Amino acid sequence: MVIHNVNLYTEKNGFQEGMVVIEKDRITNVFLQDTLDYDLQKKRYIKDGEQQCLNGERAYLIPGMIDIHLHGCNGYDFCDGTLEAVEKITEYQANIGVTTIAPATMTLPIKRLGEILKQGAVFHEKKACGEYDNHADLAGINMEGPFISKEKKGAQKEDDIRKPEVTLFRQFQQSAEGLIKYIGIAPEEEGALEFIREIKDEVKVTLAHSNADYGTAKTAFEAGACHVTHLYNGMTAYSHREPGIVGAVYDCKDIEVELICDGIHVHPTVIRATFAMLGKDKIIVISDSIRATGMSMGDYELGGQQVTIRKDRAVISGTEIIAGSIVSLPEALRYIVQVAGISLEDAIMCMTQNPAKSLGIYEECGSISVGKRADLVLLDENLMVKSVIKRGKLIK
Repeated sequence: MVIHNVNLYTEKNGFQEGMVVIEKDRITNVFLQDTLDYDLQKKRYIKDGEQQCLNGERAYLIPGMIDIHLHGCNGYDFCDGTLEAVEKITEYQANIGVTTIAPATMTLPIKRLGEILKQGAVFHEKKACGEYDNHADLAGINMEGPFISKEKKGAQKEDDIRKPEVTLFRQFQQSAEGLIKYIGIAPEEEGALEFIREIKDEVKVTLAHSNADYGTAKTAFEAGACHVTHLYNGMTAYSHREPGIVGAVYDCKDIEVELICDGIHVHPTVIRATFAMLGKDKIIVISDSIRATGMSMGDYELGGQQVTIRKDRAVISGTEIIAGSIVSLPEALRYIVQVAGISLEDAIMCMTQNPAKSLGIYEECGSISVGKRADLVLLDENLMVKSVIKRGKLIK
């Protein structure tokens, strides 16, 4: 396949007119308009009848998007704990341009979490054996609980919150066959710092649903935590006298953060301030989407609790507590650019390159580069998804 006449997102985080050549599931050549032989290469590759050619009609060509924190969509949740749920979620995500995911678990009973993790591992193994070509890759699992704070539990179920236990985490990891890439923790809880020090080389420890103050958060980062789950949400507020986790992130320059950009969780001014404060390299835009994403208004389930969808948001039924998001990552892309005013180049970086590096799969995906998996998305001038190429095949 040859994709030409596109504004191609380059490894330098900018756009140039270009052309991509794909063989089987890999990118084999990338030609940019400023190279001397560009016109010659176009004539060489674009010949009717010799291979499939896709005229991008000047659309934006970007790497497949990567969501490292979503719970579900289209009526399914990863925590349903069934292979069908994983199949339906990954199929839906691929068709909207999210070609790699790391779904998130909730705070649930230990036995049920083990079953959920096993189904993730089953899907991962089947995909590695050639099944589900048109589905998003499951590159990891993001465990949002159960080692969190009751004070900042948000939509997590309090009855199943536990103190951090290394042996239990390793039990989870065994069930997941090594797929857990992030484990959430509230560092102010008893045993948390010891937990971080012991497992920091096995998994990324992320501060999640925590009531930690600045000092405790900074100590946790110094102990080996390196990630923050949905910055600003489920944590102490950033203030001028007690900067909390946000302030600790700023002072520990190598920490990466998740940011929900749905117009509900984080105000657009705060989104702009976060980019100015932390820089684009450390921000990973996530959807935090729940099963109601892509569905109509009504009542749904999340982590054993009833959730109600009201116009633009999901809340725990009978309360004003926000319960995840109902936007997809492509919708978040449009919001962060068109409403929050972040440049398209920076927004794409935070949805492709940064999450790929965070997951440790940047050699495989996350940029349009020779040798990488041919996971690509075409966006029109309004940033709507026109086409999706998954592993070299046009699936939309």
